Amino acid sequence: MTDAADPLDAGERLGAEELRALQLERLRASLRHAYEHVPFYRESFDKAGVRPEDCRTLADLARFPFTTKADLRANYPYGMFAVPRERIRRLHASSGTTGQPTLVGYTDHDLSVWADLVARSLRAAGGRPGDVVHVAYGYGLFTGGLGAHYGAERLGCTVVPASGGMTARQVRLILDLEPSVIMVTPSYMLTLLDEFERQGVDPRGTSLRVGVFGAEPWTEPMRREIEERFAIDAVDIYGLSEVIGPGVAQECAETKDGLHVWEDHFYPEIVDPVTGEVLPEGERGELVFTSLTKEAMPVVRYRTRDLTRLLPGTARVFRRMEKITGRSDDMVILRGVNLFPTQIEEIVLRTPGVAPHFQLRLTREGRLDALTVRAEARPDAPPEVRQAAARSIVAAVKDGIGVSVRAEIVAPESLERSVGKIRRIVDLRSGDDG
Repeated sequence: MTDAADPLDAGERLGAEELRALQLERLRASLRHAYEHVPFYRESFDKAGVRPEDCRTLADLARFPFTTKADLRANYPYGMFAVPRERIRRLHASSGTTGQPTLVGYTDHDLSVWADLVARSLRAAGGRPGDVVHVAYGYGLFTGGLGAHYGAERLGCTVVPASGGMTARQVRLILDLEPSVIMVTPSYMLTLLDEFERQGVDPRGTSLRVGVFGAEPWTEPMRREIEERFAIDAVDIYGLSEVIGPGVAQECAETKDGLHVWEDHFYPEIVDPVTGEVLPEGERGELVFTSLTKEAMPVVRYRTRDLTRLLPGTARVFRRMEKITGRSDDMVILRGVNLFPTQIEEIVLRTPGVAPHFQLRLTREGRLDALTVRAEARPDAPPEVRQAAARSIVAAVKDGIGVSVRAEIVAPESLERSVGKIRRIVDLRSGDDG
């Protein structure tokens, strides 16, 4: 980054033609780096009949094969790395559907770029050097906490590494340390709001003026409620660990009209989720990213499974992506935690008295999403075993996945079936227009 006090940096000063030229230069270098140093990509490119030098225009990227989460899992732990393990300075991981994580690594260069991009994101959100930034994302293998932390420091801010949980203490820290910016999931921000009111403190009277919210989808009604009840600007940040972490795209405080993708470091495409065909700009489909500057773990056409569309830039030269409208797979994001039906299946299968038939019911209670696991009892399971099974499922989901759910043990063969199969996810939420 150049001058942290400058509201723009070199990437944001680029004209449209300069940006496309830089993207092509970096794309060609990244494809070559992946091909030469990652056996998976060499095999994948060779099988598809393409080589890095075949990418002569940005449109040529469509000739290259996709990368999926399954590919990352198949090459766990270090198989996707393009540098020797000794050059890796940090590891992060995201949980998988079967307990197999996807591991990502960062060189010194990657960590510096990541910090730059989160600093850029914070600046676009309205943060400035000298601000106190309260980081309530989780720290650890999850990229949210440390990604936000080092980006805020790079911008020249004072960081409060609060992490998640201990809600009453979070409120006390906000009152005592007077941060102007908070980085947190939107659902936990509403939990903090309730705690302020429980303590008899007017949330509108705090020092907070900017909220940077990510790690889960959130709606325009939720934005309005947060802004009105906290008297802050609420903006969206986007990222995923496989691409780098938070800081891939950011909503600008002056427009709040979608997230500008930092296209000088990540090249976005929108493809048809079924055919994989690249869609014209403005059409909704699955978001795909190719990294342009990553050293440790370059990704080529990584399928995020997130559904959105690309639009022209407004506050920045970079294109915007709309808020994520859903996913092309069956992942459930519940209060910032990624949850897959297969994870629940593992728990149900090992619970005594329960048949291997279950359904996930998503509802909205007030402002927050809730999930109920409904599992069929075995015919011979007495009432006390069914009650114990429900408690066991709730505890196992909390311990293994890290989110609170309800569980109901229902009568055998009582769950709705279609052509012999149980409808796995029933989404009963409604009324959101985000």
